[in-house]
Amino acid sequence: MLPVVVVHGGAGEVPKDIAEISCAGVREAARFGYSVLKFGGSAMDAVVEAVTLLENNPAYNAGKGSVLNVKGEVEMDALVMDGRTLDSGAVSAVRGVANPVQLARMVMEKTSHLCLTAEGASNFARAMGVPEVPEESLITDYARIRWKKNLESGSNPVEFQMGKMGTVGAVAVDVEGNLACATSTGGMINKMEGRVGDTPCIGCGGYADNQIGAVSPTGHGEAIMKVTLSRLILFHIEQGKSPQEASDLALSYMKERVKGRGGVVVLDPKGTWTARFNSLQMVWAAAQQEQLHYGMYHGEDFTEPI
Repeated sequence: MLPVVVVHGGAGEVPKDIAEISCAGVREAARFGYSVLKFGGSAMDAVVEAVTLLENNPAYNAGKGSVLNVKGEVEMDALVMDGRTLDSGAVSAVRGVANPVQLARMVMEKTSHLCLTAEGASNFARAMGVPEVPEESLITDYARIRWKKNLESGSNPVEFQMGKMGTVGAVAVDVEGNLACATSTGGMINKMEGRVGDTPCIGCGGYADNQIGAVSPTGHGEAIMKVTLSRLILFHIEQGKSPQEASDLALSYMKERVKGRGGVVVLDPKGTWTARFNSLQMVWAAAQQEQLHYGMYHGEDFTEPI
């Protein structure tokens, strides 16, 4: 059953013009993460490399392709967590970095902190020799169009966001049974400057524990934070639920309690995995036992050899 990697490219409604690109991107990321695991890489290596690929793909709301804040600027969040040690690293509202997930890993490995934010995160990136990229290189025409549309009076960024979601994430378990998660996002469309959502918050935007499982979510960040979605799912697994049952329980609770929509990829230490969502769609892919699984709509589980 081991190793396994599962990735997502965001929950909501995938626009028809990028649906094929979004589906292809998560399949590529799952294949690449799986190859890292097959060649002896750690679960942490696999999730970071998979999410890096997605950050570099302009079809998603992460890295290149991130949505813009109310001022038309890019501020990004990312999180990684190591299930073996419970070590974690995160960055929030960071600017001028191509791959926030790699910077989050540096926070975990090179500092005694769990999260660095805004200018502090940017200063740390410079100290680590991370190349600073011009903001324009992270902004797509699509992101700029969506930003302008949401400046109009009467617009609802939350509803618009759920219509075009694209946060990315991954979970993995390696051959040694170690788990890890990674999540990366550009945040919410037309958010206030400095707004931080669920992604960099441990237990909300991700969680990994070798004794229970690993989770990476996507959806409305404020709703995810209110129910600490990732840790809530693992609580249900601790109570004996399967990853699928635990995910459905937590997503239902989030919808009923705070009217939140979103999705998750989850796996347990045995390699049992699931991709669940209460939105219209979520692009996802999983690699296990030389088979690639993928889907976008409820009930889909297409397979092909890796």
